[in-house]
Amino acid sequence: MKTFYFFPVLFAFISTVVFADTKIAVVDIQRILREAAPAVRASKKLEKEFEPKRLELQRFSAQGKSLQQLLDKNTLTEADRRVKERELVKLNQDFQRMQREINEDLNARRNEEMAGLQERVNFAIRSVAETDKLDIVIQDAVYRNPKIDVTEKVLKLLADK
Repeated sequence: MKTFYFFPVLFAFISTVVFADTKIAVVDIQRILREAAPAVRASKKLEKEFEPKRLELQRFSAQGKSLQQLLDKNTLTEADRRVKERELVKLNQDFQRMQREINEDLNARRNEEMAGLQERVNFAIRSVAETDKLDIVIQDAVYRNPKIDVTEKVLKLLADK
């Protein structure tokens, strides 16, 4: 019965001794992926790349709205009304198809950009850990004490590159 109580006490003592000199830090990856200079540049690059497609979507949307307004006025003959309704349905289908394609393309390109960025972020985190002689760097902690948060250091290191 005494050995049952001995092991938890021994484990607590050993873990205290082992982790006494351990330096732990945390980093907010989501913030880095939002605010880091390479992330901002990648975001602007994607916006610029997809701007023509976004404008084309807006043009389709404007055409659909004007066609819908024409149908709402009830000034068309029945035959013209049916033609315009079919035209609106086709326009709507094309709009939705184009929107899906653009979203798929954008997601693929964003994933490509984020993959490269993730490598740079990991390298920057390792560099900060080595410079500060950290033993463990934890990502996405529920709570982090500002004293052990190295997010700013990582952001600064990424801004310098």
